[in-house]
Amino acid sequence: MQLKEGAKVARDGWNGRGMWLVICFAPSLPHPETSGMIARPCIVMKDAQGMLVPWLASQTDVLAEDWGTV
Repeated sequence: MQLKEGAKVARDGWNGRGMWLVICFAPSLPHPETSGMIARPCIVMKDAQGMLVPWLASQTDVLAEDWGTV
């Protein structure tokens, strides 16, 4: 729910420091962390190198209970 409300979220168990997820909405509702160049809402990750990349959840991520807001 927090992700859908615009919050940045991350898992405690991720290996990379500073990694998080956010929903990038269509250009009419861009998230401040993204460029606003996305045509449809999608989830993006800030990776360990500081880049925003498309993200697809694994079953382990979907069922994990160690998610929190950043």
